[in-house]
Amino acid sequence: MKRTLIIAAALLPLAGCGSVGGREEAASAVATRLLTAVAGRDGAQACATLAPDTTEELEKSADKPCPEAILDEDLPRPGQLVGASVFGQWAQVRFTDDTLFLAVVDDGWRVVAAGCTPRGDRPYDCTLSGS
Repeated sequence: MKRTLIIAAALLPLAGCGSVGGREEAASAVATRLLTAVAGRDGAQACATLAPDTTEELEKSADKPCPEAILDEDLPRPGQLVGASVFGQWAQVRFTDDTLFLAVVDDGWRVVAAGCTPRGDRPYDCTLSGS
């Protein structure tokens, strides 16, 4: 978990406002899919957007399968997309009420942390994150 949060904090100063383009659009679509699935109580669809380490950490901490555990997380409803930034294999997607961090895995973008709020100079505080 700390590694994800430290990487996320390191990306913040580089994140700027602007239009969302190709890779940013793909990362934003996955982030939106996660929040929409959770809001719609579709645990299986939500879990399909998670990185393997995030799924493993969630199941371990909740002691139940991902499709059940993800619905117990306190993730906000999808708000308006504020912006997205891609830095190599990592992305930050910002909504009005949430920030998500994603990584590229073998089959595309996957969420590594969600429900994240900035804490000034300290790493983000995330409701859901992998190890």
